[in-house]
Amino acid sequence: SATASELGLPGGAASVLPSSTGVIGWQLPAKELAAAVPAAVANMQGDSALPAAKAIMTTDRYPKVSSVEFPGGGRLVGFAKGAGMIEPNMATMLCYLLTDVDLDCGKAELQAMLAAAVACSFNSCSVDGDESTSDTVALLSSCRSPKVASDVFACALKDVCMDLAGQVVRNGEGTRHVIRVAVTGASDDATARRVGKGVVNGPLFKSAVSGNDPNVGRLVGKVGQVLSAAGASMTQGCECLIGGETIFKDGRFALDGEKEDRLSDHFKYAEMPSESKFPHHSRCVDIEVRLGGGGSGSAVVLGSDLTREYVDINSDYRS
Repeated sequence: SATASELGLPGGAASVLPSSTGVIGWQLPAKELAAAVPAAVANMQGDSALPAAKAIMTTDRYPKVSSVEFPGGGRLVGFAKGAGMIEPNMATMLCYLLTDVDLDCGKAELQAMLAAAVACSFNSCSVDGDESTSDTVALLSSCRSPKVASDVFACALKDVCMDLAGQVVRNGEGTRHVIRVAVTGASDDATARRVGKGVVNGPLFKSAVSGNDPNVGRLVGKVGQVLSAAGASMTQGCECLIGGETIFKDGRFALDGEKEDRLSDHFKYAEMPSESKFPHHSRCVDIEVRLGGGGSGSAVVLGSDLTREYVDINSDYRS
């Protein structure tokens, strides 16, 4: 109500979309928030989204912003926060997508576009496998610029969401390696995404990546665990690769000392200093899981390693 009143919104409090992250179970300081509204409104500006991206940071090391310009004029700008408790659907993550273009579609079609973009971006990434009660992805348009075709806008929306999702993972609490898992040959996309999530959320494999240790049995074992007996047909002929090198095929591991050294070098090449205030590069630990059975399902999932820094941050988060 305080925000609606200060802005003079005709719809009152119903026109305000509240969102927050924080320690679950504790109420927000409503009086203090209401008292801060006048100053926040006075500082509003339309020149850059960067101040807002910085303002919503908590354990984030840097602000996350992405944008696309349309040929006929107008832009789509997105910014997000989130570094821990990241397992979208749901996560401790906030994302705001703002555009000034008019669209040749209704709200229902726009909602479908957003759902599709979120499915292959935010819902296909994970830092620690823990869901939250506090995630938001909002898309707003002022319709002040010329119209943009729906298919053009949908592609731009997907690109911005995927870029922001990648930044969220790279900015994960204590993250030193980003793990990219491409799964093909699954019975459907949902199964492929489940396999990818299983790999990036496996604490043993995440720990091995953190230490640049190519303990590939942990990867293959996690794929088998996720599929279990129900997906036995997809394990037949399964091939797993790391950094483009086959490590498992036709039911056998393909390893030797020299290959292990190359795999370790691949991990080291993707490593980042966790204390960095900005991303030094966009490299990943690249993993491919080619399932058998000839299915058409596929997915790309992003995740992070499990480091001592992550444990340190979360062991005394409230102190």
